[in-house]
Amino acid sequence: MTLQGDLVKNESLNKLNELEELRERLEARKVVMANMSTRCKVAIEDAKKQEEMLSTEVRSLLVAGNSLSVARKRLQEANRLLTEERGCVKLKNVQRKLRARQQYMISQVSLLYPVKILVGPAQEQELESYSSSSRLGNPSASKPVNQGSLTILDEFFTDKKEVQRSATVLGYVAHAVSLIASYLQVPLRYPLRLGGSRSYINDHASSIDPASSDLSLDTTLSANVKPAEFPLFLEGQDTTRAPYAVFLLNKDIEQLLNFIGVKSLGPRHVLANLKELLRSVQSSEYIDP
Repeated sequence: MTLQGDLVKNESLNKLNELEELRERLEARKVVMANMSTRCKVAIEDAKKQEEMLSTEVRSLLVAGNSLSVARKRLQEANRLLTEERGCVKLKNVQRKLRARQQYMISQVSLLYPVKILVGPAQEQELESYSSSSRLGNPSASKPVNQGSLTILDEFFTDKKEVQRSATVLGYVAHAVSLIASYLQVPLRYPLRLGGSRSYINDHASSIDPASSDLSLDTTLSANVKPAEFPLFLEGQDTTRAPYAVFLLNKDIEQLLNFIGVKSLGPRHVLANLKELLRSVQSSEYIDP
């Protein structure tokens, strides 16, 4: 009887152990299912967000596609009008009006700063002031060179005194070049800071050290580099900076000459190049090239 009771007891214990194991497995399955349910909810929410973002992008793409289609139709219509005879004539008339307006504005600059080339022993280039006699149309009453006209000798790159005396005329030239560039809508490669006889010219290239350049550097750093400034006068300045400033000023004039298709007269002819620029713009070939 005792042996049979022990067997029943052992069997009961085994059943209890099995039930406990099953209960633990069930709880573990419940935890797994809860985690999976949470992950599914998160995945569903992410899918809804992505679907909303995708819908927004699709709508934006549709709007952009419609805008592109409208722009393409306008471009095709503009090309059709342009290829027609009337379109070309209209375009040429607009270009002629624009060039005529530019010619008029630059002719006013020529009146403000008349330039003459004097062939003589000194080989001078003269920039005259706008006098009342020239305003009246009397060329014989123009001021003589020794009564206020400003000159730049050919040796102004090396003659210190001549550079000092030429500070005013260089300021006038800088002003004239700045006005002409704005009328032609040409951004100068070497920007000017006008100040009369104390004008400056900027050179972005001189402020960058080639030895320290690295292609891996961010290109936005170059936009923050302050350009080097060179004076268009010699007083109180290094003797090499003013000649370089005049060289850069002539480069700006050469840029304007190249823009209208005229060849420069050389790096040492600032006023001659300016005169050629004024003459070329005021010629009839400029309006009807």
